[in-house]
Amino acid sequence: MSKLTDLLRQVERRDPQLAADLEREYITLSSRRAFGLNFERHHPESTEIPGRKVRKGEKVRILPHRGSLDASQKTLWVVQRIERVDGGRVAHLVGHGADNSEIRVANVDDLVVVAVFRDFIYPGLASTGKAERGGEKPFHTVINGENFHALEALTYTHRGKINAIYIDPPYNTGAKDWKYNNDYVEGDDLYRHSKWLAFIERRLLIARKLLNPEDSVLIVTIDEKEVHRLGLLLEQIFPEARAQLVTVVINAPGQARNNELARVDEYAFMLFFGAAQPVPGFDDLLNEKTSHNPDTVRWSSLLRSGTNSGRADRPTLFFPIFVDPESNQIVGIGETKGLDASRDEWEVPAGAIAVWPLKSNGSEGRWRASPDYIRNLINQGCVRMGALRAEEGRGTVWYLGKTALKKIETGEFRVTGQDESGAVLVEPASDVMRRTVVPKTVWNRASHHAGWHGSALVRALLPGRTFPFPKSLYVVEDAIRIAVGDKPNATVLDFFAGSGTSAHAVMRLNRQDGGRRQCISVTNNEVAADEQKILRENGLRPGDPEWEQWGICDYITTPRIKAAITGRTPDGDLIKGDYKFVDEFSMSEGFEENAEFFTLTYETRTEVAHHKAFRQIAPLLWLRAGARGERIETEPDAGWALAEAYGVLIDLDASTAFIETVKAACSVGVAYIVTDDERRFQAVARRLPEGVEAVRLYESYLRNFQIRNGG
Repeated sequence: MSKLTDLLRQVERRDPQLAADLEREYITLSSRRAFGLNFERHHPESTEIPGRKVRKGEKVRILPHRGSLDASQKTLWVVQRIERVDGGRVAHLVGHGADNSEIRVANVDDLVVVAVFRDFIYPGLASTGKAERGGEKPFHTVINGENFHALEALTYTHRGKINAIYIDPPYNTGAKDWKYNNDYVEGDDLYRHSKWLAFIERRLLIARKLLNPEDSVLIVTIDEKEVHRLGLLLEQIFPEARAQLVTVVINAPGQARNNELARVDEYAFMLFFGAAQPVPGFDDLLNEKTSHNPDTVRWSSLLRSGTNSGRADRPTLFFPIFVDPESNQIVGIGETKGLDASRDEWEVPAGAIAVWPLKSNGSEGRWRASPDYIRNLINQGCVRMGALRAEEGRGTVWYLGKTALKKIETGEFRVTGQDESGAVLVEPASDVMRRTVVPKTVWNRASHHAGWHGSALVRALLPGRTFPFPKSLYVVEDAIRIAVGDKPNATVLDFFAGSGTSAHAVMRLNRQDGGRRQCISVTNNEVAADEQKILRENGLRPGDPEWEQWGICDYITTPRIKAAITGRTPDGDLIKGDYKFVDEFSMSEGFEENAEFFTLTYETRTEVAHHKAFRQIAPLLWLRAGARGERIETEPDAGWALAEAYGVLIDLDASTAFIETVKAACSVGVAYIVTDDERRFQAVARRLPEGVEAVRLYESYLRNFQIRNGG
């Protein structure tokens, strides 16, 4: 605009009237707002990193005195040097910024490192635990860290590889539900909306780099407070996407509000990229449906649940089923005895164990059918054994009910063979058309009720712990099914993971179709506002173990995902209750899945360049290779090492042995080659088998984060 002003002054010297006319039009045009979404893009965010070592050159804030209810001081300092004084460590600080030349001295223990988002970062990951029940399946991943920085880390491991992103960001209600630059954004903040938009935009711009542009889906949920602004923002960031807005009924009874209509719904933007399209299912999620899946024969649990499910209700349906623990096959059915009979009175065949109709709380229940009826079904191959808990005398027994048998009898389905246990394999008859429908843009299902299947489910998994407004497990499951129901090996990302519902939903999908989908969940370890006040009064500060144990990731997300996999609460008790709807089974069965939990670390460029941060970078190499199998934790002394999915070569003189082993392995997808010589790197890369990606360490890592600027 300054150039136009100069030109107007030149015109004015020759033709004052023309200059006046042009200036009038210029003022009119410049006063108009540009088409689309306009908002203040605030200064880049910053985040405190409790627990990070304070080093020379770091940006820091000074923590309040213990017992104070104040937050950290807003002034940003730079550590000039650190010295030891009277057995402690003291930092000499200078004010950050050209206008702040103040000098300060403070105890290192009273400082917290701050990451400013326009600065370069060199991330790593530190493992904090695992849950392993999935055998050779790839691992789900949970990252505890600032999601902006975690997304930047994923640009090294998953650029263009994510099949679906599902996020449930803060709704900007004005309550203490999210922070901008370490401050809660209050409802009366005049810049509340622009801060929220700047906050979301920065993350979506990185998410764009992670999505597979040829075939992927982005799902963002929101309520009425930001739905219109979010829609415009998504349109600006992803102009090539095919976007639809879905209305989701999450509380049909309605949530009353003063002088307003009762709220029953929220919204989900679904953006489809490239060849991606909604995956058809057996439910349009709006109209009345006749069954969960009319194209499959449903195996039901033999254990009665709900009302009249106790032993006393039908004593004749309480008896043992004998199972060979080695083959997991049923070898016999016990007879019924009186209500007062002890379980010890039944004789168990040699080499077998007794499986009883016991509920998840250990109380005695009952089966759905009599011994003779079950024997008849076994002879037909219509009973099979599921998960077995031999030490508890429990297990899941599946059978084909009368509805399923009727479908076979009428020819709607046919038996095609038997599995290893002798159970029948059933598929639709060739003349039965697959009945699939595309979900509609309004979803109205009881399964999507946030209270019944969100809050209540979290309480079942984590007794005594609460999380504000968790999504229904089943609404997230339905959304992700629409995105990747036809991709059994998909990678799903949720960088506002909250209580971990997305990972839980992905595990449900895998169980339903035998998939090997992975979920990457990112959340911070923020402590709720009310709890922060109590902890501060008790003299605690962020970074203290007693403080961090109450953070979202450590207190909710990680234990929820562990509980879902193991079928046990954090206290080791069996989870009470059953999963519902598409796949009904006891929550105490858990899932045959793997998960690993990490904390995001911040390394220095010097340490990385001098090969001193391999242990922190090792999980990133493993993630980039698919997060499956073993991980190479340290630089190999032998000059090279091979894991199931990738290999590391640090001594190029050993490249021949390394390459021959890679060729023999067949399962290796990535080879990390450590060298500063591009010519030698290319020489090794050319000799690798076809299909093996050659990556030059540490050059590729440093370049990835050097060209990325967090501004």
